[in-house]
Amino acid sequence: MLLASLSFAFMGGFAKVISTILPPVEVAFFRNIFGVLLVGLSIYKVPLKQTGGKFMLLIFRGSMGFISLLAYFYLIATIPLGEAVTYNKTSPIFVAIFAYLFLNEKLNRGAIVAIILGFLGILFVAQPIGGTLDRYDVLGIFSGIGAALAYTSIRELRKYYDTRAIVMSFMGIGTVAPLLLMVVTPYFEVPKSLDWMFAEFIMPQGQQWLYVTAVGLFATASQILMTKAYALTKAGIVGTISYSNIVFGVIIGVILGDAIPNIWTFLGIILVIGSGLLVALSKEK
Repeated sequence: MLLASLSFAFMGGFAKVISTILPPVEVAFFRNIFGVLLVGLSIYKVPLKQTGGKFMLLIFRGSMGFISLLAYFYLIATIPLGEAVTYNKTSPIFVAIFAYLFLNEKLNRGAIVAIILGFLGILFVAQPIGGTLDRYDVLGIFSGIGAALAYTSIRELRKYYDTRAIVMSFMGIGTVAPLLLMVVTPYFEVPKSLDWMFAEFIMPQGQQWLYVTAVGLFATASQILMTKAYALTKAGIVGTISYSNIVFGVIIGVILGDAIPNIWTFLGIILVIGSGLLVALSKEK
């Protein structure tokens, strides 16, 4: 899981570098295309074993995962990497809420405390001026919510679908949707509020191909390592270690030129990590 977290942080670092040249929607495309090829090869060699029956939920999982990822890559390009990773790691807070609302899972006292700490952490990271969140904060929270909806749906989908089919729903939509968004962009005026979703395709040149390849490879490596980690030991332990990617993200971000987080941002990051750990521990119990 440590290697998965490090790979995830390296993916973010390369995405941040290449996002100064290529739009986030294009970076999202390259992030997923490698996974599609790998999972597709796996399905070709070993056919899917599943009953199916929840196709629209499968599409919902893939769509939410893609939109969350797109918002995440936009944040990587526009705010410090450590903050972008922190917003993304708020998903366990929202998973606990959605599991209570939609899957009838109980919220024990530890989970409720975790949710409160998590929202306090989000406020410290966002540091709203005049009580108002800016678009980056809103997209950051949306990134966590979108990921949480995707993760929550997996709990139902795994009863009906092979794990590879669930992963392919995300990566497949995450490959096709960016292409469609880039194709239609030249034909209408993109509203300012949606510029994080739309952009024209820019052909990578020279060394840029190395960066987009690194994004795809590190993302795929992170996915494989994380899956292996969850298969080898308790989810609570793995989930706890996964928060190391925030630390790696802050370090890589600073190396790439991000400002060192101020005391309030550090406090927010600690609260978000603490919240995630409490959620994991309460689930273990």
